[in-house]
Amino acid sequence: MGLQGAGVGFQGWTLSIQSYRDLLVWQKGMRLAAEAYRLAKVLPKAEEYRLTSQLLRAAASVPANIAERHARGTRKDYAHFVTIAARLRDSTETRPLKPNP
Repeated sequence: MGLQGAGVGFQGWTLSIQSYRDLLVWQKGMRLAAEAYRLAKVLPKAEEYRLTSQLLRAAASVPANIAERHARGTRKDYAHFVTIAARLRDSTETRPLKPNP
């Protein structure tokens, strides 16, 4: 069973998730990607093909993975791709902190 249109209940309230855009995790992923693009503009030019490229790819992959898998597969499959998105988020957060070799 796919997750499209799944109702999530909480203390008498039911939230209907019609699209990946309704998911808080996707919304936060989009904010992360936007912040990564803002950060990329101020990174040194020497990092353009190394750090900046990796940062932007990882940040863009977070919401993309969530959106891609939202309507496909089982809850277990979806949970797997949310885990991948979390790893990419962690990678995005860590990359700017790494010292230059």
